[in-house]
Amino acid sequence: MRAQDKRVEAGFSLLEFMIAAGLFVVLCGVAFGLLAVCQNSYQTESQVLSSFQDARLAVDQMVRDINIAGYPPPNQFGEAPQASSYAQTPVAWQPNYVAGGAGVPCSIGGNCTTPNQFDLIIESNIDPLQDLPNGEDVEWVRYQLQGTTLFRGVAQKTSGADPDAATQAVLVPFVQNVMNNASAAQIAQLTATYPTMFPGGAPVPIFTYLCDNTGTLQPCTTSGGTPLNIRDVQITLIVQAPQPDATTRLPRVVQLQGRGHRVNPMS
Repeated sequence: MRAQDKRVEAGFSLLEFMIAAGLFVVLCGVAFGLLAVCQNSYQTESQVLSSFQDARLAVDQMVRDINIAGYPPPNQFGEAPQASSYAQTPVAWQPNYVAGGAGVPCSIGGNCTTPNQFDLIIESNIDPLQDLPNGEDVEWVRYQLQGTTLFRGVAQKTSGADPDAATQAVLVPFVQNVMNNASAAQIAQLTATYPTMFPGGAPVPIFTYLCDNTGTLQPCTTSGGTPLNIRDVQITLIVQAPQPDATTRLPRVVQLQGRGHRVNPMS
């Protein structure tokens, strides 16, 4: 009698299959968890980068505007031009500014409504190539912080007009999430994460003014601290990313500084 070949077919047992499936699920969970962390980190860094770019572009724009403030001066003309065709002063102010004349300048850090730490109106010819038919070649450029939004507006200078009212009507959002003058609760939250950003837990001025005073630059709160004397403007911009850090849940903030220097002598 011929012996029968006995074949044994090897395979996975039910227990082995369940163990393998469990390991696969665990590895998939770990992989998707890491992917989610990477995605959240990427979104956070993208928002921080976007906030940095917004702040950098804003500071650059403000510095450029301040650098050409007061240009062209009235002494550039061979004969007395109309007031709207030249920058009478580098900075307009409220109250008591008169578009057709110097008016009575206010005291910075005193009774000035503007300029102040979060509001500045620059008088300048921001587009020298522009040639308007009535010779109105000068603009008022305003930067004003309202809440956590920095606004910018440009209005044509009009003889006899109030620069405060003229620019208030044309303000548009310029930079969002500006925290320089945020609420006390927001500043306290940021101070917990960035202890040196808000000295004394107080708001940080966007604009700090230096004035000409007997040939030297001094803070404009000292003698001679009027808008007519402003020579330099120190800019500090604190911008918060829209979302907190995906890992720590702490706020992400960028702080940039710049300095505008008025070149034009107004005499």
